Amino acid sequence: MKATILAMCTLLVLSAVSIAQTPAMSPIPNTIFVGADGKFETSPDTALIQFNISTQADSAKEAYDQAGKQAEITRQVLRANGIEPKSAEIGFFSVNPQYDWKNQKHKIIGYQVTTSVTLKLKDFSKVGPVTEQLADASVGESQSLSYTLDSTEQAKSKAVADAYRRARASAQALANASGRALGELSYASVDTLENVRVVGPRPMRAMAAMSPAPAPTAEFSPQNVTVTAHVNAAFALK
Repeated sequence: MKATILAMCTLLVLSAVSIAQTPAMSPIPNTIFVGADGKFETSPDTALIQFNISTQADSAKEAYDQAGKQAEITRQVLRANGIEPKSAEIGFFSVNPQYDWKNQKHKIIGYQVTTSVTLKLKDFSKVGPVTEQLADASVGESQSLSYTLDSTEQAKSKAVADAYRRARASAQALANASGRALGELSYASVDTLENVRVVGPRPMRAMAAMSPAPAPTAEFSPQNVTVTAHVNAAFALK
């Protein structure tokens, strides 16, 4: 009995997933309904450098002042590479007390100031110098680098065109197999997705020790960005 109930529940879950992925359509006579995936790969046009500025001190003011000094070093690094500091974006800023949890009174033993910074670069030649100089200056504890596509419209259009071509080819094959002729498109829906390639976080102090060597990203090409699309389409049958 338990096995039967489990099997029925599994069937219901799979049916729900299928319904979620496929638009609900009532059967229409003389119509073929197909779905297909398409993709388009292209070089990224934007590098994202993300890191945190984090300081800790006995007082909130001291921690705040230390964070301010690290932020000023960051601005100097950006200016040295011909980058306007205002192009860097702050994601959050927090001031948090640090407690001694071993003490029953949970006494405050210090304060931590943390802020996240995101920098978008179109000139990939600046990625190595910026990450290396931030590491040399011991700004923050880690940084991450990812490549993405800022202008996606053209790539999305090509991914959709690829998905539609595959969908129509499937519909044509089915029509031929049934001895019918494929007619005009009567319905279509489209979903697109950009797959961002991410390079994992790197400890800044570890990178600083490697500063005499070329930057970790030197001479390598950023991975392509893949934009995918799914097309559901209905065609009339002649």
